[in-house]
Amino acid sequence: MPKPHGGKLINRRVKKESLGTNGLSKLEINTNLSEDILNIAHGVFSPLEGFLCNNDLENVVAEKRLADDTPWAIPILLDFDKNDLNGIKAGDSVILTNKENGVRALLNVDEIYTYDKKTLAQAIYRTQDTNHPGVANVYNMKQNLIGGKISLIASKTREYDQYNLTPKETRILFKEKGWREIVAFQTRNPPHIGHEYVQKTALTFVDGLFINPIIGKKKSGDFRDDVILSSYEALMKHYYLKDRAVMSILRTSMKYAGPREAIHHAIMRKNFGCTHFIVGRDHAGVGNYYGPYDAHDIFSEFPDLHIIPVFFRSFSRCTKCGSVVNDKICPHDPKDHINFSGKKIRELLRNGEIPPEDMMRKEVAEMILKFKNPFVE
Repeated sequence: MPKPHGGKLINRRVKKESLGTNGLSKLEINTNLSEDILNIAHGVFSPLEGFLCNNDLENVVAEKRLADDTPWAIPILLDFDKNDLNGIKAGDSVILTNKENGVRALLNVDEIYTYDKKTLAQAIYRTQDTNHPGVANVYNMKQNLIGGKISLIASKTREYDQYNLTPKETRILFKEKGWREIVAFQTRNPPHIGHEYVQKTALTFVDGLFINPIIGKKKSGDFRDDVILSSYEALMKHYYLKDRAVMSILRTSMKYAGPREAIHHAIMRKNFGCTHFIVGRDHAGVGNYYGPYDAHDIFSEFPDLHIIPVFFRSFSRCTKCGSVVNDKICPHDPKDHINFSGKKIRELLRNGEIPPEDMMRKEVAEMILKFKNPFVE
């Protein structure tokens, strides 16, 4: 099992009574920022102990590394309007709160600084086009950033927490199972046959599979979180060995940063204790902003990442081979191939129809159709 990124699994959860919080200013933050706090506190974002200061941000933008040269590709930032700060300055401490998930955290303010949104957007997303959702989010950010360490004081139990394991917990679980090599699979959709092919192919060479769905805000037309989790439960029950696969959720927002986000996703799974990470075609991409295999190529820049990427190119079902194949193993004409079209699968399910079994397992489809409306409105 690899060491956590940076060498140490961060724990920023504290008891309220150990902190002198009386009389401190309070700042309400949005849910995405509160999720960042939870991921910092529980070690998902190790080695980060808080929100980036300017020197780290500049280095991440220019070099994809923190100032101490640790690989890091996505900046974790806390933005505020100057008017919201109410005289808060470097050296002060403030309480950050979020009502939705009950987060209450102490922030030690190391630095308050400004940044250039165009430079940030271009570096992280390779574009300044506001049609890119990540760029749009950058331009919607407030102009001041606060850097400093956080300490999580409180958070509340939420829906799907029964599926939620921290890096400390997954590392214990993997050790108890005797797994030395673990491959992680990220998903935002119910599984079709192609997903199963990728997972089982990778699992063939390691001890265990860590299925790690991203849970959180979805756009209209996406599958609901409860549908994704229930469909994977059905797949695992009928088609996976119980001692070879586990599932746990990851609460974080998608950035759609393509190659950089692939590195970020790999780092998080390394912190969970995984040795391998599956990277597919156009991983974390959106539109046509990235090449289909840019997320594969970027890993060559990080020989010191210490998690092994498992690259999968496009795959389909070949009617002549009678199985799922990829472009390295099948000699047959494209006309003999059936692509795993997410759009087609959605259309069938929306009409109450079970997709063909060469596209999706019957048990998975039946589970999805138990929901009156499996899609986000």
